[in-house]
Amino acid sequence: MSTVLLPAEGGGTRAYTPREAPRPTRAAPRPTGGGSPLTSRTVFSAAHVVADPYADVPPEGPAAVDWDATLAFRRHLWSHGLGVAEAMDTAQRGMGLDWAGAAELIRRSAAEAKAVGGRIACGVGTDQLTAPADLLTVRTAYEEQLELVESCDAQPILMASRALSAAAASPDDYLETYGHLLRQATEPVILHWLGPMFDPALEGYWGSADLDAATDTFLQVIAAHPDKVDGIKVSLLDADREIALRRRLPRGVRCYTGDDFHYPELIAGDDHGFSHALLGIFDPLGPLAADAVRILDTGDVKGFRELLDPTVALSRHLFRTPTRYYKTGVVLLAWLAGHQSHFTMVGGLQSARSLPHLARAYELADGLGLFPDPALAAARMRSLLTVHGVPQ
Repeated sequence: MSTVLLPAEGGGTRAYTPREAPRPTRAAPRPTGGGSPLTSRTVFSAAHVVADPYADVPPEGPAAVDWDATLAFRRHLWSHGLGVAEAMDTAQRGMGLDWAGAAELIRRSAAEAKAVGGRIACGVGTDQLTAPADLLTVRTAYEEQLELVESCDAQPILMASRALSAAAASPDDYLETYGHLLRQATEPVILHWLGPMFDPALEGYWGSADLDAATDTFLQVIAAHPDKVDGIKVSLLDADREIALRRRLPRGVRCYTGDDFHYPELIAGDDHGFSHALLGIFDPLGPLAADAVRILDTGDVKGFRELLDPTVALSRHLFRTPTRYYKTGVVLLAWLAGHQSHFTMVGGLQSARSLPHLARAYELADGLGLFPDPALAAARMRSLLTVHGVPQ
């Protein structure tokens, strides 16, 4: 295969030779979705949305979504046995996708999950609020979204709320708000602690910038309602803190890692337990991640690590500071892999990362064999580079 000229550090270009063939998959996907389940861990991929490239909308306007391509990508994840975490920050929730768009996404994806037998959990937040709100208004907004998700027969994920972060004056405000919502929930939910590296507006969540104090409040919420909490998703990019937290969980409450820097070791676990997974990086890693967990299902921790550990370099690159823009690299890789026909994002977020950053993401992903058709990925990467002034 001919080389791709990538931007070189310090200027100019460097030649990269793409691999000839993709990485072989361990288990063939099921074309209709609902692939054979993973048994040793519960694994969700937070999934991106595909924009409609023909829509004439401004960056600040409502999202225009290509529903066919968006649902096709979810079927791709389900076909490998992964669950889908829907309408999370990976779907540009609060970064281009407003509540009206998220609600429609939840309805459509939940219906598709039911049709193909795929597992789905959906984000519940307060992003319909566009102005500062008091605690009662925040709680009502949460209830509206919770009702929608439950009406679609999807598992709720109670997401961290910018509005609650702004309205809460103390840890007690979090305890009261979450306690009320958990009492309202008809089935166990997943609680989501999203760190400020993903959303700066969430600094000091749970009532304190001291993470030890915040953890204590978080655990109080769970301890008061263990029957209503299926698990927690922790996105703090701090492996030691996650391990310490999961060891303090009540029996039966899962820890779903959201740590896109340390996920292999956290999922593999130790003598005291392990984390399940709810990860944005499993959007581009879907088939590989499923293969790795199937190896783990056999008890082969070493084989699991040997397959998944090499992916961390790509993940750390995509999630580098400012971390919230990781979605740009995720969508780039979906385009290069042939899951969508374009590299356009809602809100124009395709411009959020530099060309060298995108080129390195391509190189790392190709090295892992993530692209089903390496020649297609190379051709698309050459076209992107050419448009941006890097001659091929």
